[in-house]
Amino acid sequence: MSTPELRLAERPFISLVDKASHALAADMVREARGRGYRFIRLAHNSVFGTLFGEGGRISDMAARAGITKQSMGEVVRELVDLGVLEMRVDPNDRRAKVVTYTEFGLEVTKGGRAHLESLEKRFADTFGEEDYEAARRVLEGVTELLAAAGQADPNPDDAVGARD
Repeated sequence: MSTPELRLAERPFISLVDKASHALAADMVREARGRGYRFIRLAHNSVFGTLFGEGGRISDMAARAGITKQSMGEVVRELVDLGVLEMRVDPNDRRAKVVTYTEFGLEVTKGGRAHLESLEKRFADTFGEEDYEAARRVLEGVTELLAAAGQADPNPDDAVGARD
């Protein structure tokens, strides 16, 4: 079995995904600032993309975002100071806190969700519904494939720089 060559004339897939992710995140910040929320910055996307429904714990949000609890806590505290979020005692575990949106925070995120919906429609219109759905399936498949592979190595950071 031969190993496929890396096509150096093309960007690697990971680079394309990274550039697309950064472009989407930057677009969300631009859109929020355009609606008057000048304080919004890229780091806030880690909260907006992981805080759903009735609220969540910082540790769960950090895991969904793929960042440390400390990093997520820092962003959450900043958004609390800005009046976007609040932290309350978890009624199920009085030692823990639950992060929720304030009324102001819900106003901020409502516009963001509307913008995401318009982006989804724009992508489908621009690339065609079939290609757009295929791109979504591929990205979901890559995520599932790599998540399954990661189950064999629960802490891949331990392997970084390791030598056999």
